[in-house]
Amino acid sequence: MKNATRYLSASLLVLALFAASAFAAYDATAIMKKSHLSYYYAGNDGITEVNMTLTNKRGKERKREFTMLRLDLKEGGKQDYYTYFRKPSDVARLTFMVHKIPDGNDLRWIYIPSIDLVKPISADDKNSSFVGSDFTYEDVSGRHWTEDNHTFKGVSQLNGKPVFVIESVPKKPYKGFAKKISYIDTTNYLPLKEEYFNKRGKMIRLFTANKIETIDGIPTVMVRTMENLKKGSKTTVAFSKISYNVGLNKGIFTERYLKNPPRKYIK
Repeated sequence: MKNATRYLSASLLVLALFAASAFAAYDATAIMKKSHLSYYYAGNDGITEVNMTLTNKRGKERKREFTMLRLDLKEGGKQDYYTYFRKPSDVARLTFMVHKIPDGNDLRWIYIPSIDLVKPISADDKNSSFVGSDFTYEDVSGRHWTEDNHTFKGVSQLNGKPVFVIESVPKKPYKGFAKKISYIDTTNYLPLKEEYFNKRGKMIRLFTANKIETIDGIPTVMVRTMENLKKGSKTTVAFSKISYNVGLNKGIFTERYLKNPPRKYIK
């Protein structure tokens, strides 16, 4: 019996060491970096038409239609975003602009046409709702991978696809989440699902990549959903007419164009 116990203990130790060495072969931070680049830095720039559907807990829907422009100034580094709303009438001509600064606070502005006001959005507001949706301002331009500590949790299956499972915990106190679990496609490194938890360990938001297509040779999440599990609401975003590497100029991403959109790209 003692020999059997020793054999079992030795076997378990070997399995534990094997598992530890297998996990060590995966660099969680490198995976999250590659995922961030795949999701937020596709091509050198991009233009897309966006249809957003907001659904409340009673199932009532509201729609948003807008055009989004993005320019990468440095791979994995500074980026500029410009968003122009078309519909419905209460947000028509509203514009939103971001200068993404990975090693500092992003600069964000919103133009509210009803009162003809350009308003800076403070760094503290990055977790606020983006135009009433379940996506936050930070979700639009992305949370940089260097802001969190990442731990590799294994390789799993999600809807028949192999995924890396990564746990991310903010390095500094953060309002958005206490922990995030990401499921990253092992082939294209796009995030297929993200689970956000509060300090009590309760899931508060759920992101899902619903549809992926290859555009100009670049795997792209065409339909994505964010669910607010506390409110019982969800927001679905569908992209169309995507173009990459169109040669956008940095001059577009200035305060001047918040009130007067660049008609070459927004007609």
